[in-house]
Amino acid sequence: MTVASSDAIHSPDSIARYLARRRRHIFLLVTLAVLTLLFFLVDVAIGPGQYSPKSVLTALLTPAAASDIVTIVVWEIRLPVAAMAVLVGISLALAGAGMQTILNNPLADPFTLGISSAASVGAALAIILGLGVTPLAGTLLVTGNAFVFAMLATLIIWGINRLRGVSVQTMVLMGIAIMFFFNALLGLLQYLASAEALQQLIFWSLGSLGKASWDKIGLMLISLAVCIPLFVRARWQLTALRLGELHAKAMGINVGRLRLTVLLCSSLLAATAVAFVGTIGFVGLVGPHIARLLVGEDQRIFLPMAALCGGLIMSLASILSKTLMPGILFPIGIITALIGLPFFISLILKSRKEFWG
Repeated sequence: MTVASSDAIHSPDSIARYLARRRRHIFLLVTLAVLTLLFFLVDVAIGPGQYSPKSVLTALLTPAAASDIVTIVVWEIRLPVAAMAVLVGISLALAGAGMQTILNNPLADPFTLGISSAASVGAALAIILGLGVTPLAGTLLVTGNAFVFAMLATLIIWGINRLRGVSVQTMVLMGIAIMFFFNALLGLLQYLASAEALQQLIFWSLGSLGKASWDKIGLMLISLAVCIPLFVRARWQLTALRLGELHAKAMGINVGRLRLTVLLCSSLLAATAVAFVGTIGFVGLVGPHIARLLVGEDQRIFLPMAALCGGLIMSLASILSKTLMPGILFPIGIITALIGLPFFISLILKSRKEFWG
């Protein structure tokens, strides 16, 4: 770097622009966090029981002062569903952001890489044939199968990555091939299923927050607690990787290890979310793109922005699933597809900047 270029970088104008951009990013983060909190509270306040917002807020803040019925409805039914919506959105958006970054592909997410399809096959084995690949039983059989098969898809992609001469594009294509393979297996199981089992499988595959519980929320928090520190630790390396693999290697970054770490973390987050709520499309794809349009590629701000975008989208979808038609609770996967697809297309059409070179 020449003296002139160094002076240009450290000029007062450059510093002022940098600080202004940082303030804008922080403002956007705070705004999104407030919106997510508001949507979360609205999700808790809305439900079949027509309770006033004041009574719901009282049950949240001072349960002893509220009626027993409202307290039970809020804490045992509505609050777990609203919290699960936000946590699933955060997990899927972080998984999509990590996969898009390490694979340098705007279409990479848990759905397009076959993780969701593999989880559906695991669930189908439990629902249709009663087969389990884990010692779990009862209601946890479907969840355990879905999680194991989702991680199996990840291990296949990782194994392909270990082969000599395999490029990032090959990994993406392999993920798409895995998606079609598991979709074919799913179709075969559906063909063999009874009418009752097929109905259960379709309901699971559409995604639902109805079976949210505090135990599942605890497991979601554990997966986030494991993965978020690793994302934070790798934020500089991921930013360097967006400049190009050669640039990252020149800076001393072990790109292979970085890709493996982020891939495993992203898959763990996606597998946990899909195992608990079923197949949820577009959140892991749209959330990171919204964050990228708002704050760019600096992973220090991009990753938390993507997480908040995912949480906000899922919270909005949860609200819409209960309010589109009074008395009918729509599967959450249908809502995310309905609002995600047109919104994603509009983002592409409105964007004037090319992020993927």
